[in-house]
Amino acid sequence: MQSDTRHVIVPGFLNIVLVRNPYGAMGLFGDRPAVLIGLALAVIALLAYLLRDVVRASRAAQVGFGLVLGGAIGNIVDRTIHHFVVDFIAPRGFYVFNIGDACITAGALLVVLASFSGAVRR
Repeated sequence: MQSDTRHVIVPGFLNIVLVRNPYGAMGLFGDRPAVLIGLALAVIALLAYLLRDVVRASRAAQVGFGLVLGGAIGNIVDRTIHHFVVDFIAPRGFYVFNIGDACITAGALLVVLASFSGAVRR
């Protein structure tokens, strides 16, 4: 990964940097965009199948799955066009990430919370 610039947003807490990241989350799967794209598509399909009842029953799960899907598609587009994703949010002591990653994380949390909230009747 290569960082070209750094801008301090909140001193000692948050920076904006430009990182061209050819790897998966936390450096997994190496520099293989085709593998990462295929894996992302497979995970989206699997989640859509496994979570179909949760998503049908809960507005929060629908929003959450939409966030996961949107974030994943954004990262897939970056990998398809550039063979890397552009990461730029750099909290102190944490990995650099992008908006797509944040959407995936927030969406997954929403889906999990919706699935445990009793919104899904079996």
